[in-house]
Amino acid sequence: MNAPSPAPRGRTSTKRAAIAETLAGFDDFRSAQDVHVAMRQTDQRVGLATVYRTLQAMVEGGELDSLRSETGEVTYRLCSGSHHHHLVCRVCGKALEVRGPAVEKWAEATAAAHGFREISHTVELVGTCSDH
Repeated sequence: MNAPSPAPRGRTSTKRAAIAETLAGFDDFRSAQDVHVAMRQTDQRVGLATVYRTLQAMVEGGELDSLRSETGEVTYRLCSGSHHHHLVCRVCGKALEVRGPAVEKWAEATAAAHGFREISHTVELVGTCSDH
């Protein structure tokens, strides 16, 4: 019995582009369900499972940032591509990319002090924005 063949690359790229375009319409982190609903509202036919798989692939590819909300739900946002951290409003979800040179120095020094190298890290600052 033969295994099913993978989806043609063009179809995957088309879905990926459509999901990226949908996320570009938001300036905050959004759940896979939010992305799916937004796509359906514009008559794009895509399954929720496809949205989940594509979002995860895009995170792994460095195209998206992901953040686990205080409720445990994973949310997504297009990222700038350079290393950054996030400042996120817990009320409205507004998210800002921020640089943290002091965090970078601390991470490098801490890793070196313990004999670690090739480290990575994620810092998310969660608070309440000035609108709330």
